[in-house]
Amino acid sequence: MIKKLPKDFIFGGATAAYQAEGATKTDGKGPVAWDRYLEENYWYTAEPASDFYHKYPVDLSLSEAYGINGIRISIAWSRIFPNGEGTINQKGVEYYHNLFKACHQHHVEPFVTLHHFDTPKALHDNGDFLNRENIEHFLTYAAFCFEEFSEVNYWTTFNEIGPIGDGQYLVGKFPPGIQYDLSKVFQSHHNMMIAHAKAVKLYKDKGYPGEIGVVHALPTKYPFNPDNPEDVRAAELEDIIHNRFILDATYLGHYSDTTMAGVKHILAVNGGSLDLRDEDFEILEAAKDLNDFLGINYYMSDWMQAYDGETEIIHNGKGEKGSSKYQIKGVGRRVAPTNIPKTDWDWIIYPQGLYDQIMRVKKAYPNYKKIYITENGLGYKDIFEDHTVYDDARIDYVKQHLEAISDTITDGANVKGYFIWSLMDVFSWSNGYEKRYGLFYVDFDTQKRYPKKSAHWYKKLAETQVIE
Repeated sequence: MIKKLPKDFIFGGATAAYQAEGATKTDGKGPVAWDRYLEENYWYTAEPASDFYHKYPVDLSLSEAYGINGIRISIAWSRIFPNGEGTINQKGVEYYHNLFKACHQHHVEPFVTLHHFDTPKALHDNGDFLNRENIEHFLTYAAFCFEEFSEVNYWTTFNEIGPIGDGQYLVGKFPPGIQYDLSKVFQSHHNMMIAHAKAVKLYKDKGYPGEIGVVHALPTKYPFNPDNPEDVRAAELEDIIHNRFILDATYLGHYSDTTMAGVKHILAVNGGSLDLRDEDFEILEAAKDLNDFLGINYYMSDWMQAYDGETEIIHNGKGEKGSSKYQIKGVGRRVAPTNIPKTDWDWIIYPQGLYDQIMRVKKAYPNYKKIYITENGLGYKDIFEDHTVYDDARIDYVKQHLEAISDTITDGANVKGYFIWSLMDVFSWSNGYEKRYGLFYVDFDTQKRYPKKSAHWYKKLAETQVIE
């Protein structure tokens, strides 16, 4: 049966400042922790990325030509405040005004994120969001942007609070590269959610006419053996780390008894404690019904098996299939079912997980209002031939996930748009330039763009709303 999407559905493409702009030291931009961290730990840097800083007119023209009517963009905090606070860089302000103006000229609605993994270096070095002072610095930055960029209609506070804590303090693939510190993971989640809540409350108190929300990465977690209570428990604990803790903060304004019991168990096994204050929950409570939308980033699901050995996580950064490992003491370990496909980076392809996650939000957090799928796509070692990429696997991946979205709408969920990750090829934080996601192939040497087969497919989808 052929499935359709609503007439007013947003067919978007997603980008992020640090992954797309390049120009990391241009026109007064301040440093971020990633600048040095990439040089010291990886085989690539964020130069030139996709040179979106200069090439955005090309990308927006392609967007308009291929039916894309929404674009996720993030503002680089250090282009506005080079040191994270204090002096404003006027050239950065002008750049984003020009960018947003061009979006509207090309009939592409900008959905603008304030923080996409790139805290200015001075603040990152000072503890990033583990340091509560940086909550206030973020609020000052947000307040400036809300007031300055009145042409923006859709604001996102943070992109993927969960993977920030995970990358910085659990896996250690993000700066500062700390591993296995679960207390820092939860504290980072908590403090960033306070920053989100304060920014949302400020936005609403000021009466700005646009909409504001948050983007969470929500990988669905399943027990490897659903008949084994220990595997069920492992999936629940893993879900608390990556999903439930931040969703509770977003929509309940507190952490449920079940969530906190899981957190306490995880910390009892792995060490550490949390600083949770009464005033934190006052602001979370004040903001829980003010979110205009939830952005869901979904790429994969995981299957969990009970595990009580030592924690060990190996990140597959180079697309060497089967090289990853993930096991947390007292939580569980990820075990991939043999009958479900995986990418070269060991990400399990499971569209049903997106359906289940959307319906979970609808049921568990009925004050959610509406959902955008703000990232979803297939990272692939694209083969460029005949000035294009015949990326049928990507088309199939996106098609299956859009069918799952269509099913959730049929079943009562309010899903209003989809943003493919990514609009054009960008660099991938801990994977480099080989892992491509874009509708448009980027030759990183010449910065020329070439539409992939998926771009033509996506154009037809946007024109007809028919998934085929």
